[in-house]
Amino acid sequence: MNYKNKHCLASYIGKKIAILGHGIEGQDAEKFLKKQGALITVLDQKADKNYLKNLERFDMIVRSPGVYRYKKEIVKAQKSGVRIASPIHIFFDEFGGIIIGVTGTKGKGTTSTLICDILRKSGSDVFLAGNIGKPFLELLPKLNSKSIVVLELSSFQLIDLTVSPDIAVVLNITSDHLDWHKNQKEYVEAKTNIVKHQNSDDWAVINKEYKVSKSFAKLTKANKIFFSKNTLEKEYKKGLKLKGEHNLENIAAAVSVAKILNIKKEIIQKVVKNFKGLEHRLELVKTVNGITFYNDSFATGPQPTIAAIRSFSEPITLILGGSEKGHGFSELAGEITKSSVSNVVVIGEIREKIIKALTKAKFQGDVHDLGTQTMKKIVIKTLKTTPKGGVVILSPAAASFDMFDNYKDRGNQFKKEVQKLHGSK
Repeated sequence: MNYKNKHCLASYIGKKIAILGHGIEGQDAEKFLKKQGALITVLDQKADKNYLKNLERFDMIVRSPGVYRYKKEIVKAQKSGVRIASPIHIFFDEFGGIIIGVTGTKGKGTTSTLICDILRKSGSDVFLAGNIGKPFLELLPKLNSKSIVVLELSSFQLIDLTVSPDIAVVLNITSDHLDWHKNQKEYVEAKTNIVKHQNSDDWAVINKEYKVSKSFAKLTKANKIFFSKNTLEKEYKKGLKLKGEHNLENIAAAVSVAKILNIKKEIIQKVVKNFKGLEHRLELVKTVNGITFYNDSFATGPQPTIAAIRSFSEPITLILGGSEKGHGFSELAGEITKSSVSNVVVIGEIREKIIKALTKAKFQGDVHDLGTQTMKKIVIKTLKTTPKGGVVILSPAAASFDMFDNYKDRGNQFKKEVQKLHGSK
């Protein structure tokens, strides 16, 4: 794994650079580029609706992930000779150590964190960044050529990336962010950049259970390792604290990366066994009256909710709904109908869409339409309707912006109200 594409810091001196979007990554890029002597202009939609006007006046544009890459103004600026980059692209240019990139529709955060924990336990100088952990440009002063950085990479970051990680991990590629991407094809093509620019010294670690993920193998020059929950060795499945059959895929991916880096087997086993998972990902909250509550607020699409349902055989009360992301719910409704789900509590702006899908799938359980009621009322309703020995899962299969600030706010409100519950219905 030889590092490629080293960039010269001096190339930013005196350059007129526009930063599009002023969220976490935009702010990170602003601080870094100012230190390099660039002339920075921050353009954000919240401050100015016409923020994309006259982009041709800049030498370079740094696009935050939330800003769609192929807006006509950005394309026009590129055609006029303006360099289009992103914070993640700058990081690849500046860092000379090993980059492990992880992408997928779901499981990126869990897998990235698990890889980082294994490497840290082995004594590696490892850092977690991307959509999780520290802002990555902020990390640069702490890094050296022996450092390893694990990056959780979304399609927003990958869509225009022209360099790939030394080790690329491809999890499940299904469907997501169709409210941002032009279509499913563009979403998948964005993901392929994680392997497209690799060379023969690199590694592609690919989930062979998904047809789309497996197809990435044809696009890379790297060494290939295929993983699956079905071929994961038994010793990595024993006594796990991490709940959910789908998490075996994430464990299999992390184990594959650890083997590439020659981590001792006993270290891998110990970390995997004790790994509890991430907040808002099928997170155990509390048991009340024999009913166990799980916070899976990070499930903003149908696929992770299907995975959550498949993790339990107990009677399930499922909290579904939120704001629109362009998903269909027929597959989820079919899964609910044949599962142990006995109650569905629907909330938010897309609840009617979910109810129609459940009706069409002939769901025989109870459906409770709570509209946009408070989380307190939602949680109390689940306590009243769930039988002893059952589980309540907040796994909405939708975005959160109709009723909450974000998925974290939704999950935190859920946990807060569950913690208030005590042993009487």
